Amino acid sequence: MDLAWVYSVVVSTDHRDMRISDAERERVVAQLNTAVSEGRLTLAEFEERVDGVLRSRTFGEVEPYVIDLPVQQVTAPKLVEIRNRASALKRQGRWTVPRLLSISTRSGSVKIDFTEAIFSATAVDIALDAQSSSVELILPAGAAADLDSIDADASNVRSKVEPSGPGVAFRISGQVKRSSVKVRYQRRFLRWRW
Repeated sequence: MDLAWVYSVVVSTDHRDMRISDAERERVVAQLNTAVSEGRLTLAEFEERVDGVLRSRTFGEVEPYVIDLPVQQVTAPKLVEIRNRASALKRQGRWTVPRLLSISTRSGSVKIDFTEAIFSATAVDIALDAQSSSVELILPAGAAADLDSIDADASNVRSKVEPSGPGVAFRISGQVKRSSVKVRYQRRFLRWRW
């Protein structure tokens, strides 16, 4: 989630008791790091707040550490096109997600991991054009996915996503032929994530 989303959830009384994920906690720490580099916080305040954020379990517990800081604004391109031909393409880590993501793949595999991504909007449209390919989308916790607009021809389209809170809404559409599309959350086992 982007910091604006984290901040809006923190100050919303409806979601104060919702548990905060590790990725969201790390984004709040990044916001504190930016605040100390801008001179808004002293090093002692920074250390105290980071310690508090890392111990926090819910958005309500994080609120006192960021309430007096400005929300970082994220600018993202409106459209990003991903083209893949007979190869394996993977996108993961921290990156800014556009409002519209176009994925075109032929005889290849595409894996897009949104779990650490920064979102500039609460909704993302993904346009698929896949032939003889596999597409895997890993969504952040709480995100919702709408796959009803996919035109599947001899393809396997499945979603293991059940939204549990106010998260980013993914609208996935397009045409897939002889391909597989899988939408899921990140899997975890002890310290491993995939």
